Amino acid sequence: MTPKPASLDRARPAAEQPLARPGVDRTSIGVLVRKFYSRVRKDERLGPVFAREIVGDWEPHLEKMTDFWCSVILKSGDYHGRPVPAHLKLKNVTEADFEIWLALFGETTSELFAPEIAAVFVERAERIATSLKLAMFFHLSPATKVPG
Repeated sequence: MTPKPASLDRARPAAEQPLARPGVDRTSIGVLVRKFYSRVRKDERLGPVFAREIVGDWEPHLEKMTDFWCSVILKSGDYHGRPVPAHLKLKNVTEADFEIWLALFGETTSELFAPEIAAVFVERAERIATSLKLAMFFHLSPATKVPG
């Protein structure tokens, strides 16, 4: 086996660590998820988008999102879904919808957590939104495609 050059380790970003803070646990994340999605459901733009996808009982989706955020924040490993394919099938979502989503998420986290904890949630949400937007909306124009 060939050893890795030390420069590769320095170039690779450090893995995110679990946010180990008092009051940040599955219960508080579940409260965040439920309060956030309550706002989403009432939002003029996002409410109908979600209503078309989640019909009836919201609890399974809320539990899945609690698993997701526990995995993102606590590194629990509870979430086993595939968010990109789930979002790719949404044909009525626009890039601007992510800004609404992030604003509602930021408001909700700031109400429930201390500023430094809310900032961690928001920073990770922004990275997730960026990844989803790239997956959903990024297309090379014919003029920028690399020949090959």
